[in-house]
Amino acid sequence: MLRHMPVTAMIGLVLTALFLICAVFAPWLAPYSMAEVVGNPWEPRSAASLLGTDNIGRDLLSRLIYGARTTITIAALATMLAFSLGSVLGILAAVLGGWADQLMSRGVDLLMSIPTLIFALLILSVMPSTIAVLVVVMGVLDSTRVYRLARAVAVDLNVQDFVEAARLRGEGRIWIIFREILPNALAPLIAELGLRFIFAVLFLSSLSFLGLGVQPPDADWGSLVRENRQGIVFGVPAALIPAGAIATLAISVNLVADWILKQKTDLKGGRGG
Repeated sequence: MLRHMPVTAMIGLVLTALFLICAVFAPWLAPYSMAEVVGNPWEPRSAASLLGTDNIGRDLLSRLIYGARTTITIAALATMLAFSLGSVLGILAAVLGGWADQLMSRGVDLLMSIPTLIFALLILSVMPSTIAVLVVVMGVLDSTRVYRLARAVAVDLNVQDFVEAARLRGEGRIWIIFREILPNALAPLIAELGLRFIFAVLFLSSLSFLGLGVQPPDADWGSLVRENRQGIVFGVPAALIPAGAIATLAISVNLVADWILKQKTDLKGGRGG
């Protein structure tokens, strides 16, 4: 299947793989530790510091690599939580129908009526901004979008012949959800997975830029932009480099997600075909 992958998708896959390698092997790839001061503030690029230094003299390349680990880890965990929660509840609502469907759907509508960023800022302003809290807040808020998609797909699948046949065989709801509907809903859900991951990266970066995301001594790309934003006034590109990394990751994952969406007929499972 990779031999027939278009050039754009291949570029996206290679870039995404490079980011993942940086995240996994950060301690071995970074030339310095994340908090080590190696020079004066905002030094230009040199042999000792390939991307220069940040606002207090730390190696920007090292912080960028460690920031990749923090950004990708939190975004991936939040996306996994959002999909685990949203897809199961969305399909369950479609299968149950009636008052249960109405109750869950109206609850999701209520959460979605509040701007996500404002809601997250409200929660994080009264709770500690630890990684666990960030993952839960981001995952729960993002699960509402997954719920809407999963429910919409499951409503159509729930009336298909293969689901009716499973009911006539006496299969329970758990079987129908996980063996009949979920495999056939994988194509749009997997395509949406990439988009939700991108949203999680951008959402985390926004929170960190506003000071309520990842807290020192840890760092993600959003906090790197915040720390070095004043350098833009003096022509120092230290804030633009992590911003460019955020944009590159978003584009590369989106290219792969678009390609997966086009391959949806090959991803379908279950008895529905």
